[in-house]
Amino acid sequence: MVFVEMGRRKRRSVFNVDGVMDFFNNVMMEKPYLPLLIPLVLMLWALEKWIFSLSNWVPLVLAVWVTVQHRNHQHRMAVEDLNEKWKRFALSSSPKTPLEHCEWLNKLLIEIWSNYINPKLSLRFQSIVEKRLKRNKSRLIEKLELLEFSLGSSPPWLGLQGTRWSTFGDQQVMRLGFDWDTTDISIMLLAKVAKPFFGTAKIVINSLRIKGDLLLMPILDGKAILYSFISTPEVRITVTFGSGTELPGVSSWLVKLLTDTLAKTMVEPRRQCFSLSAVDLRKKAVGGIVYVTVISGNKLSRSSLKGSPSRRQPSSGVDGLREHSDDKDLQTFVEVELGELTRRTNVRPGSSPQWDSTFNMILHDNTGIVRFHLFEHTPGRMMCDYLASCEIKMRYNTDDSTTFWAIGPDSSVIARHSESCGKAVEMVLPFEGVNIGELAVKLVIKEWQFSDGSLSFNNLRVSSQPSLNGSSNFLPGTGRKIIVTVVEGKDLITKDKSGKCNPYVKLQYGKVLQKTKTAHSFNPVWNQRFEFDEIGDNEYLKIKCYTEEVFGDDSIGSAHISLEGLVEGSPRDVWIPLEKVNSGELRIQIEAVRIDDYEGSRGSSYSGNGWIELVLIEARDLVAADLRGTSDPYVRVQYGNLKRRTKVMYKTLNPKWHQTLEFPDNGNPLELHVKDHNAVLPTSSIGDCVVEYQRLPPNQMADKWIPLQGVKRGEIHIQVTRKVPELEKKPSVDPDTSLTKAHQISSQMKQMMIKLQSLIDDGILEGISTPLSELEALQDMQEEYMVQLETEQMLLLNKIKEVGQEMLNSSPSLSRNSFGS
Repeated sequence: MVFVEMGRRKRRSVFNVDGVMDFFNNVMMEKPYLPLLIPLVLMLWALEKWIFSLSNWVPLVLAVWVTVQHRNHQHRMAVEDLNEKWKRFALSSSPKTPLEHCEWLNKLLIEIWSNYINPKLSLRFQSIVEKRLKRNKSRLIEKLELLEFSLGSSPPWLGLQGTRWSTFGDQQVMRLGFDWDTTDISIMLLAKVAKPFFGTAKIVINSLRIKGDLLLMPILDGKAILYSFISTPEVRITVTFGSGTELPGVSSWLVKLLTDTLAKTMVEPRRQCFSLSAVDLRKKAVGGIVYVTVISGNKLSRSSLKGSPSRRQPSSGVDGLREHSDDKDLQTFVEVELGELTRRTNVRPGSSPQWDSTFNMILHDNTGIVRFHLFEHTPGRMMCDYLASCEIKMRYNTDDSTTFWAIGPDSSVIARHSESCGKAVEMVLPFEGVNIGELAVKLVIKEWQFSDGSLSFNNLRVSSQPSLNGSSNFLPGTGRKIIVTVVEGKDLITKDKSGKCNPYVKLQYGKVLQKTKTAHSFNPVWNQRFEFDEIGDNEYLKIKCYTEEVFGDDSIGSAHISLEGLVEGSPRDVWIPLEKVNSGELRIQIEAVRIDDYEGSRGSSYSGNGWIELVLIEARDLVAADLRGTSDPYVRVQYGNLKRRTKVMYKTLNPKWHQTLEFPDNGNPLELHVKDHNAVLPTSSIGDCVVEYQRLPPNQMADKWIPLQGVKRGEIHIQVTRKVPELEKKPSVDPDTSLTKAHQISSQMKQMMIKLQSLIDDGILEGISTPLSELEALQDMQEEYMVQLETEQMLLLNKIKEVGQEMLNSSPSLSRNSFGS
């Protein structure tokens, strides 16, 4: 019998379980009557066996029928595969239009290059080139600055061998030759040589050659064009050096940098997008917020994703069953990457996992690439196995829409268009480099941020309030204050084995560093406000979050925020996801304040007619600077060029000073430096802070605890008041009292000097520290009293001038006499 013979051959031959299952599924689809035919055949066979014998023709007919059906199925599959291959070959090789020469295009390009295209492209590429050069500096270069950028007067030549339209699948494609060989390009760089070398070097790029073949693909019904090189183009750069040091290897470094950039961004199947918007709103997008949702995966297979399909050997039936069993145990997660920001989903089992994880991501430009990396998680293992990747690119368009595009099956194009913010875009992406596996994702642009401070979200464009004096909202360089408030955080991680989290935040803007106090929660609340002088030049606010540990603080994420487009009176309130970690967000409020308004909010400008009264009350929870676990703290106050200090409080971490200091109100920063006194060794710092007094209302005292910066803990309690120049409220200095006080300070200083000299003569060195500290305190008291006298003198002279001016204004005759004389 045939079935018996097939059973005997099973030991010798190997069949594919997947192929058998596919065959029977196909038969069931094409022969819907088969489920009814099988019971009929079995019934006839039963009649033949137990009731009356017909013959052996029934199994024979059944075997012949199965064989014919299997051969038909194999033939049909081969024909479909051949037709599909021929269709792809015919579509990719057959032109839709005849070959056309492009002399007219090159002549037109020559005419409009110098006055139109060159300025626009130079301006557009200048910032891109500068960012990439700074990000990928040579090891010989410490700092790089772009001094000049011009693409010259010679345009590239397009389609020297002609061009024509063809088709790739359902996509229309134009192949166009690109040859740009120019010798009048002018790109000048100023490089600072890295240590241990010294000096600077001027790098001049005066010749450039890029040659390759371009592909142009119109998408979205002509709303945009994708362009890319078919293969990595030929690149050649000529470099000369101006005055300064000549750096070896710069030319090869620049060639490699340009070649790698082109290969990673616009060589097939990587494509760039050029929008053909019908409307230009003249808005420059500088950043945005996008919600990325990883929905599900489909057809995930461990063996298919870990290796190329062409390199895998056909599996036997037993191996196929094992693979299907292994795929059921497959546990995967997806890591989402946007710039330096990464987030990951939960682990889900199976070949069709459902994640449904949404992440808040930040864009720092008008374009972005969201990458999705698939990993396998094996319980009990520290490392996860990388399986495959895919990506989506997005770009803001001048009509306030957004274009999304990705690599489709067989290097085709997947493109979507969102007309406004808030509209979801769903895409099913194949994993790159493999022939199996898909990822379903959804993207929503929550808002775009523009250089003029306005926002675009939910199909509405919200303009920020105009500046008070009607001038430009964005002021490069100085001219404004940046107010940053660190409000709170959520879902922070910890690296402490005990599971505790003690987070704090460091802010850096330019060279200025600020730090929040330490919280004790995974969802901390700080509500701390910091002020910076605006730098301009697209400087980023850098944020680093740490958790305080016993043996050193651990980083639990970082971020950076573009401050371009801030407008006075329109604060930003955003949740910033932390980079380089899998969880954690910070809520930051940012506001720009013009210095005129900033100073006007204080009640009076810095005219020099007032003074600052600072009361240093106490401190608590200071760090221990001595081996015995205590400190000898005192406070050094610096106000511009003036320096004052408190008395020393010995052997305590919670000192109480209750000292009052006064300074003329001229707008200088008021800095407090808490020091540990040491008679022999140099003093050590146990924290510092800045007292913000400039925005206080006149004659109103502010009582605050200020956390100390640069240390793990510690706070200082102060009271600060901005005194207005009202002479009647400030008691004048009595000459007799002043003379008596001056004599008392001088007498006490002499006594301390005598005591100190006697201790030195007697050799009692351990007792020197006390009189030394008292002598320093008396000296500071004398300096403080002298400043008070100078302030009183200044106020008295100003009052005399005001009275004299009032007398002149009220007595015209006196005014005429004074002018006549």
